[in-house]
Amino acid sequence: QVQLVESGGGLVQAGGSLRLSCEASGSTFSINAIAWFRQAPGKQRALVAMISNSGNINYANSVKGRFTISRDNAKNTVYLQMNSLEPEDTAVYYCQAMGRLQNYWGQGTQVTVSS
Repeated sequence: QVQLVESGGGLVQAGGSLRLSCEASGSTFSINAIAWFRQAPGKQRALVAMISNSGNINYANSVKGRFTISRDNAKNTVYLQMNSLEPEDTAVYYCQAMGRLQNYWGQGTQVTVSS
């Protein structure tokens, strides 16, 4: 089992920045990649960024150039640095760990961007 705890969400004005953290615990050796998803009201959950154990990184087109995903292996933590935030980035952000046999989700953290 893997447990994920997200933190760092909050309220920010358009153009501002936030850094989200996703700390993993438990059977972290079984994780192949960690991704950030987001879900806005009335919309489906969508991939924002992903980083694999080999270092491969992918971003959604809507966040390229503004968001950066990174990790600190010593702390079992993945970060999502979000710059130039827009009201359209408002959503609950979830961390997902992709394991060998199953995926795990965190509880989510709210990000609200005011115009």
